[in-house]
Amino acid sequence: MKQKAIFLDRDGVINETYIEKGKTYPPQSLDQYKFLPGVHEGVAALKAQKFLILVVTNQPDIRTGKQKLEVTESMHRLISQELKVDEIYACYHIGSDHCLCRKPKPGMLLEAAKKWNIDFTKSYLVGDRWSDIAAGQAAGCKTFIIGEGYSDQKIATPDWAVQSLLEASKIILSTHAEQSYPG
Repeated sequence: MKQKAIFLDRDGVINETYIEKGKTYPPQSLDQYKFLPGVHEGVAALKAQKFLILVVTNQPDIRTGKQKLEVTESMHRLISQELKVDEIYACYHIGSDHCLCRKPKPGMLLEAAKKWNIDFTKSYLVGDRWSDIAAGQAAGCKTFIIGEGYSDQKIATPDWAVQSLLEASKIILSTHAEQSYPG
């Protein structure tokens, strides 16, 4: 039986980002890592409705040497422990590597689908960049963008625009209930 999943971007969806000279950056240490408000509640509500929770995150700072792999892995352990996510997929490439996993390509989602037997038509991606939305749509998910999508080139139109993961979770749960129990 195929499973339904929630694909979550990491920085800007699960945790705070830091802005420097108008550009967003991930936390540089575990001490800087802060969950965004409502994340625990939103994830718990989705898990209670039997959604798989999968994190799909581009982390090019590993490749460029701006971040140590051990620091990123410690953040991922914290996410796994606190939110009880089912798995975290990370792409450490930069755009010029032309890999298949870096969003906006759907490689991480497709890899997860093979392992977890995911039905993309019953799944959602929540991101804060247009590249997240494009990856979700390429896989066949419904999509949410948090905020304005930063200054990325707008390459896709999300199904919903929200201000937080908690807001997205409420829409997902109400939409999913309507699809599961037509009136």
